[in-house]
Amino acid sequence: MRKKKVDFRNGDKNIWLFGGSSFFNDVGSEMITPLLPLFIASFGGAGIAIGVISGLREGLASLFKLLGGYLSDRTGKRNRFIFLGYFLSVISRILLAFATSWAMIISFVSLERIGKLRDAPRDAIISVSTKKRGRGFGIHQMMDAGGAVFGTLLVMFLFWKFDFSFQKLIIIAAIISSLSLVPLLFIKEPKLKKTKKKLISGISGLSRDLKYFILVSAVFTLANFGLYMFLILRAKQVTGSTLFAFGLYALFSFSWAAFTIPFGSLSDKIGRKRVLLFGYLLFFVVAFGLAYFSGITSLVILFFLLGLVYAITQSNSRALVSDLSGDMKGTSMGFYHAVMGVVNIPAGLFAGIFWNISHVAMFSYLGVVSAVAIVLLLFVNEGDGYKRW
Repeated sequence: MRKKKVDFRNGDKNIWLFGGSSFFNDVGSEMITPLLPLFIASFGGAGIAIGVISGLREGLASLFKLLGGYLSDRTGKRNRFIFLGYFLSVISRILLAFATSWAMIISFVSLERIGKLRDAPRDAIISVSTKKRGRGFGIHQMMDAGGAVFGTLLVMFLFWKFDFSFQKLIIIAAIISSLSLVPLLFIKEPKLKKTKKKLISGISGLSRDLKYFILVSAVFTLANFGLYMFLILRAKQVTGSTLFAFGLYALFSFSWAAFTIPFGSLSDKIGRKRVLLFGYLLFFVVAFGLAYFSGITSLVILFFLLGLVYAITQSNSRALVSDLSGDMKGTSMGFYHAVMGVVNIPAGLFAGIFWNISHVAMFSYLGVVSAVAIVLLLFVNEGDGYKRW
């Protein structure tokens, strides 16, 4: 496998600028995320409605990631799709403030997900911006998760201090999200040769090892999908406090942000597979913990550990996909995200059905599915991709 070209001149700068965009976008996004299950419930939406919107948020987003990734390979231009994606997210969040039913919420959240066509082109630029991909993706993920922490704390403060309505909070979130467009103006896009491959032939040409890892990730995603809404509902069930539920979500986000770079750097040294295996095992423990422990202290520990799971798995999965991909990095990253997205739709629906039975049934189901993913991960062949330069 030939050496990858690394953009030493603009690499680190681009990573930090992308991190800045993600920070402001996620401040706005995560101000809205903890509100969504309560917003839906205020219009009469039940567990299945929340499960559907959880799946759709990630599912539709990831399908557009595939499109964005492929188009950026096809045109040889990535930044235009990144800017368009952030812009669409801002517009859709403004519309969300005017929703008058849970069906409208689903529609506007689905529209917001179109903005995710930015993610695969952005990840493709990050993958050629540094030799240490685990650290590079970790920096970006840290700032992304840092925005989530700040956004959650901000919505808690505004909710507690001023008792703002859901609509006002969403408008404020949209305004903050608009700042995500500013860092993109300073991105120096690396030169990219256009591909002549069609989408299907590009996907079929991906390596067998990459396709198998995507399969493993898909099984894990059946358990670890957009789980935040159910976590917030569970926290409110146990504590009876919306503010405390938001606080636990902030703890989750803080843990995610704080440990992303260390685990990314660790995967650069010892390999992605070992680090991911630890993350999968930890999720298995957390899932059954959420099923059978209901004390406030237990919730605090479990929310912290779940943030650790995300710190271990999210950026390192992207780094491993990059390691195993060839020249069509946008398509590779997009295909990975697209498969995760398709899986998110039934994952959210199944979780909603089990949630309507009981929280024990849902979290136990997630634990069993994660156990299957752990076994499958043992057979992943990462080679020495994390060292191959």
